Amino acid sequence: MSAQMNRAQSSNGWLKSYYYLRFAVSAAWVAAAFTVAGTIPALAAIMLVAYPAWDALANYVDAQRSGGLGRNRSQLLNFVVSIITAIAVAIALGHSMNAVLAVYGVWAVVSGAFQLLTALRRWKTNGAQWAMILSGAQSALAGLFFVKMAGGAEAIGIANVAPYAAFGAFYFLVSAVWLSVSDILRKSPQAVR
Repeated sequence: MSAQMNRAQSSNGWLKSYYYLRFAVSAAWVAAAFTVAGTIPALAAIMLVAYPAWDALANYVDAQRSGGLGRNRSQLLNFVVSIITAIAVAIALGHSMNAVLAVYGVWAVVSGAFQLLTALRRWKTNGAQWAMILSGAQSALAGLFFVKMAGGAEAIGIANVAPYAAFGAFYFLVSAVWLSVSDILRKSPQAVR
């Protein structure tokens, strides 16, 4: 087996674990958003700041496992934007939920574009990135919707953000399962030999 194939399999192993973890955290966040956070404003505020902060940490760790932030510019930029977003959300919470949703909207557009770029780059080495490409594109579209909704008179709460996180969780799960199935299929012809 070539060194390049070993690196790709090692990278796929990391990505599977990473995508499953991202799914689990997002799914837990969504469950809490739809249940307890809707009735406990302090918890909702913490969760709204924590979500982009978690995204920043996840992008940082993933980039480090994939050659570092210097080799993964889209993840470096996503890391920086997500940290700025967590700070901006904390500030916006002092104004209104509409302001928070507007911040989330801008973040969703920008981070979605960076996620799409990361997936396109990974397609060459890891394959199975179509779900991450769709996720990035849908994130950008959802962000535009958030910005529009933030300018309206409708009451806004954490439940307005939860579907966005739920779609993210779904795409991470699809990507993890797709990589898992691809690995099984890749190994099965080797077992026959």
